Amino acid sequence: MGSAGLLQVPTHHNLQLDKISVRSISSEDISNGGSGKCCSAAARNPTIKTGRRLQLMQMIILPFIPILALIVQTSVSLQEILEYRADVADIETQVTIATDLGKVVTRLQLERSEVAFYIFTNGSKQRANLTQRFTNTDHALNNMTTWSEISVPTAPDEDEDDREVMLNRNEFQSRLNEFRDRVRLEPEDSSITEVMNWYTSINRGLLHHLNEQIKETDNSGVWRYLVGFKNLLKSIECQNIATSFGIRYYGRGSLTAENFVSYVRYEFMAREMINSTLNYAPMLKYMYTNITSSKKFHRAKLMSNTVLKNKPNVSDERSAIEYYELMNNYTEDLRILQKALRRFIKEYVDETLMEADSKEAIGIAILVVVLLVSPIIIILVKNAAATIQLYALNLSQKAKELKREKRKSDSLLFQMLPPSVAMQLKQTQQVPAELYEAVTIYFSDIVGFTEIAADCTPLEVVTFLNSIYRVFDERIECYDVYKVETIGDSYMVASGLPVKNGNKHISEIATMALDLLDASSLFRIPRAGEFVQIRCGVHTGPVVAGIVGTKMPRYCLFGDTVNTASRMESTGEAQKIHITEEMHDSLQQVGGFKTEHRGLIDVKGKGLMSTYWLTCKDGPVKMLREEISWRADIQPVFLDHLKMHPPTDYKLPKRK
Repeated sequence: MGSAGLLQVPTHHNLQLDKISVRSISSEDISNGGSGKCCSAAARNPTIKTGRRLQLMQMIILPFIPILALIVQTSVSLQEILEYRADVADIETQVTIATDLGKVVTRLQLERSEVAFYIFTNGSKQRANLTQRFTNTDHALNNMTTWSEISVPTAPDEDEDDREVMLNRNEFQSRLNEFRDRVRLEPEDSSITEVMNWYTSINRGLLHHLNEQIKETDNSGVWRYLVGFKNLLKSIECQNIATSFGIRYYGRGSLTAENFVSYVRYEFMAREMINSTLNYAPMLKYMYTNITSSKKFHRAKLMSNTVLKNKPNVSDERSAIEYYELMNNYTEDLRILQKALRRFIKEYVDETLMEADSKEAIGIAILVVVLLVSPIIIILVKNAAATIQLYALNLSQKAKELKREKRKSDSLLFQMLPPSVAMQLKQTQQVPAELYEAVTIYFSDIVGFTEIAADCTPLEVVTFLNSIYRVFDERIECYDVYKVETIGDSYMVASGLPVKNGNKHISEIATMALDLLDASSLFRIPRAGEFVQIRCGVHTGPVVAGIVGTKMPRYCLFGDTVNTASRMESTGEAQKIHITEEMHDSLQQVGGFKTEHRGLIDVKGKGLMSTYWLTCKDGPVKMLREEISWRADIQPVFLDHLKMHPPTDYKLPKRK
């Protein structure tokens, strides 16, 4: 495949090559100023001392910025970890307070049950040692880390809405001891209602304080478990109150309307609170299922349902004690749940605290590592920058050489393949074959080339062909054609591909054929001294074009049009342009060319064909106005060269 141009003029060809060729950026471009205007040329050129210093400073500053950002980020993260550690410690404190409050409420609930049973039996029976029970309650009170003032009635029979005082821990202990002494000394004068109201008011205040402690920890994961813990305490509290009304029902045979309403309210509140606890702490569901599946629970449930009916009954102290024992057993089971939940909360807080300690240690370690590694990174960057700058001058020179060689390789590639096809091949590594409906093909060869090659040396033959085809190559640059290939003395040119040009390919090939026929008369055959004669053949029609091969790819044309054009050349005569009838008809439509009918000839593989001779141009070719103005000043490149350096053995021909 030979070198040819699809472009129209040399200047346009050079501009196109500069646009297509990928521009390499080297240190030469940087030293020349580039396109940036924010820095001086010296600051952008690493090949001079000032540029090296400035670039070294930049290369040190640039990695220092992310290092500084990393240090700041690590410090901020460490600060957040420390704050998280402090929050976890506060949560641990709040959980401890909530746990202590829960223990006090539990002890008071147990004390209330024992006192209520003691009063119910008029001091004749005790389920447990009251003194020991009071001691356990006092021990839980003393173990509380903090204390919040609560409101309690001044006496069991006083209205707590009207007569309540604010107590601190010592006052509360004193008031509690007074109430205990009264109950033990005068059990007959005390009523279960008064005892229940007094203890209930105390527990209400303590549960309110517990609720406030849980609100302070509502931003942590332990909050839901603490809410469940609080609701479980309230459930036990409500169940104890409801039990007191149940004992009264069995002990007296009936409940007043007001007491019955209170029983129903506290009974359902107890159930609602236990259900809420199981929602907040689902790990307790299995244990609660075991509690509710026992026979004692079912017996207690039956007796509770009897109370809910509130039918008048005979006073039965034994039933009252049985109901008391069953409900006390149930509340004890609930306290087992309470202990399990308290243990789970403690484990959860301990794990959270351990995680916070681990994060704190990791954060400190990361900060220390960053502070230690930062100067090492800066030193390494400085050494790397100095090493890179040692190669700056050599790299700049190599980049300029690479740029020149790339332009040469691109120029050679665009001579071997059409520029559009070459760029597509470089980008996609493959170019699909394409069908062109209308293309004009030109073939020519040298008459008697076999004898010429036999009489001359190979070097003379190569020199002879090179001189002819260099002139041909320069002349076809004036036309919208593409040189497909040269095989020996055969010269093949096409128009209308790879960029389609309408019907312009007909006039382009016809004019080019006349021009090349005229140019061939300038040359003499080596040793013989006779002028060169060529045969030309032209045909127009459809072809398929595509890249063939991968090692040395060739842009090849296929189809009957190529074969017919070749047959026109081989069956033609010296110094004549042999064309087909299709080409003749196309030229008649274009206008501006004279042809001569040759007649019917027998063409190998085609049979009889009516062919013509293209003789000359007859006036201007019918072209678009913009095409005429574009070609007005066009002159073949080889003419300028021949005018400056005319050959000694022939003169310039006159253009027809």
